[in-house]
Amino acid sequence: MATPKIHVKKGDTVMVITGKDAGKKGKVLSVEPSKGRVIVEGVNIVKRHTRPTQKLPQGGIIEQEAPVASSNVMIFCNKCNQPSRIGKQILADGKKTRICKKCGEVLD
Repeated sequence: MATPKIHVKKGDTVMVITGKDAGKKGKVLSVEPSKGRVIVEGVNIVKRHTRPTQKLPQGGIIEQEAPVASSNVMIFCNKCNQPSRIGKQILADGKKTRICKKCGEVLD
């Protein structure tokens, strides 16, 4: 079975459109295509209880980002300053790029 496509890439700025963090913006830190999830900076913060290790000698409660379903985020266009859908466009030199559906700005 092939891994499903995800419409955002690592490093994209996205806005969460549903859930408890709706309206928050952040940068995509990692993408998990097999699970259909993305980790966004500053979104879906969870507390994790860790025991002391050599790397983290004091242990304790650590706050970190948890994955969010990729369907709950939209790419954020800086030109039109709002979330947008993604379109594909082939440039004159034959390369494919992603564009904002609202204003036509190249996102790559």
